[in-house]
Amino acid sequence: MSNSNKEKDSNAPKFKFNAYWIYGAIFLVLIAVQFFNSGDLATKSISKNEFTEVLEDNDISKIVVVNNNIAQIFIKEEAIKKERYQKLVNSTFYRKGTFLYEYNFGDLQNFENDVEKIRNEKDLNFDLKNESRTSMFDTIIGFLPFIILIAIWLFFMRRMSGGGSGAGGGGQIFNIGKSKAKLFDKDTKVKTTFENVAGLEGAKEEVQEIVDFLKNPEKYTSLGGKIPKGALLVGPPGTGKTLLAKAVAGEAEVPFFSLSGSDFVEMFVGVGASRVRDLFKQAAQKSPSIIFIDEIDAIGRARGKNSMTGGNDERENTLNQLLTEMDGFGTDTNVIVLAATNRADVLDSALMRAGRFDRQIYVDLPNINERKEIFEVHIKPLKLADDVNIEFLAQQTPGFSGADIANMCNEAALIAARTGKKAIHHQDFLDAVDRIVGGLEKKNKVITPKEKKVIAFHEAGHATVSWMLEHAAPLVKVTIVPRGQSLGAAWYLPAERMIVQTEQMLDEMCATMGGRAAEKIIFNKISTGALSDLEKVTKQARAMVTVYGLNDKVGNITYYDSSGNDSFVKPYSDDTAKKIDTEISKMIEAQYERAIELLENNKEKLTILAELLLEKEVIFKDDLQKIFGKRPFEEVEEKIERIIEEEVKVPPVINKTEE
Repeated sequence: MSNSNKEKDSNAPKFKFNAYWIYGAIFLVLIAVQFFNSGDLATKSISKNEFTEVLEDNDISKIVVVNNNIAQIFIKEEAIKKERYQKLVNSTFYRKGTFLYEYNFGDLQNFENDVEKIRNEKDLNFDLKNESRTSMFDTIIGFLPFIILIAIWLFFMRRMSGGGSGAGGGGQIFNIGKSKAKLFDKDTKVKTTFENVAGLEGAKEEVQEIVDFLKNPEKYTSLGGKIPKGALLVGPPGTGKTLLAKAVAGEAEVPFFSLSGSDFVEMFVGVGASRVRDLFKQAAQKSPSIIFIDEIDAIGRARGKNSMTGGNDERENTLNQLLTEMDGFGTDTNVIVLAATNRADVLDSALMRAGRFDRQIYVDLPNINERKEIFEVHIKPLKLADDVNIEFLAQQTPGFSGADIANMCNEAALIAARTGKKAIHHQDFLDAVDRIVGGLEKKNKVITPKEKKVIAFHEAGHATVSWMLEHAAPLVKVTIVPRGQSLGAAWYLPAERMIVQTEQMLDEMCATMGGRAAEKIIFNKISTGALSDLEKVTKQARAMVTVYGLNDKVGNITYYDSSGNDSFVKPYSDDTAKKIDTEISKMIEAQYERAIELLENNKEKLTILAELLLEKEVIFKDDLQKIFGKRPFEEVEEKIERIIEEEVKVPPVINKTEE
């Protein structure tokens, strides 16, 4: 057989048995039996005159009165050979011993009197009896409304309980309390391994240790150690928590149960707790094994908070059962629980304690080196041109998660295909960044020349101020092409700092206010175009004053509560609130005046830059270097880097600092 035929056979829909076919077959058999046994195919209705004629000829062997209104006429065997009967016998499904005629007589008493009268006059010999019969089909029709209601109820029960999926037949109505976890074992090989997970070196190291626990438990238990009960993967969306769990399933070589936190949630009372019990029972039977619960915050939220239903909340009962199964009596089996969430702050403290989730593995956004590794994974299936620079793309995408980078690579491929290219070029990746961050280019957006000039000077103001400030992020490009909701944008390459100092935050705020400052200097008017800038600097200033304690007047105090319990409580007095508002306003206005001063001193260069932007619509770092010259701060940084490379490296002193 050829490969193409094999592929066709493998892709052909496989035969699947369905229990509903049995019900349908039984129903059809009942209908057929009723239909063929009823005798309706072999009978003919006759009138009163025809009945009287047959009766007087003494051809009737038996009359059966059914339900007091219909007479079934049976013909004698010797009389059935007559020509008048043979025509009917040959043209129907008549069977020997069944009735040939059916007579609807009306009133029973009159019928019996007429028959008895003719029997006495003609001295006839036949039997007459009454019978009460019930048709199965009529019975089914009578119960049809109830049958339909039961069928509808069963249908919705199946849909609500998962449609028949899940381990142990969780979709069946009588198995609704069974676990819906998907089992991966030696028969269902998972192809994802740690090689497919780029970056996340620290997280991979901890997870690999858990896999090693299950593969070689004696290595650890021989020293008196115990296998950890659980590990919680915490981090922003798209950073690879679920992918890491898939890699564990591919590497572990032990049974791996995977399900979502919402799989425990059901409208019926007690179902969630029952599914938790069944899940851990299955895992214990196949131990050593791993259970992975994705989005555990669906059932693991802190108890007693924002609950209108009190202690009998179904979700709380599910969580209580999970707590008991993870660390209660009789939980000494080799079952490790992995869970993932990006809402660790809302989880119950009992779930987070040692002995349940012994380890919390933080899966952070990738740094520049990890982004480069992630790019190398996602560009493997792509057809790239020679000008693609992976290192530059890694630098260009600070704050991107693994999912964002995967989306960017796919978007670049779509952009290249849309323009009819045979390979994906470097510019396609840059356009993909613009598309993801800024939104779709609005080519049909109507902008007047006056508005376009204001936008150009606004963006040129951002670029000029950021170029003049030491701690502002280096500029990559400036555009006045409208994208999404923005009319223009300036793209920067922010340094990946672990801590931020006051001067650095103030320089960033000053650069952000450069757009409005340019409008004020050139047009002596301001516009609504600075809305996003004002929102950004207000958040930064408020964080400096109330969160990080970077303001001298308010002092070294933070009003930030990491537990999230201060949402309805103001943690400071009214006098302090006034002081906070005053300091925020003073800080923002000071940076605004600073931006105006910088632009006044470079007004001529600002104008040249804005006119160039109006002409080209998109300008890059090289264009700014031609107008302003090289940034003096970059020369100093390059000199320091060269000195460091030439000197002998000394092991650094590590001081732990809170971010």
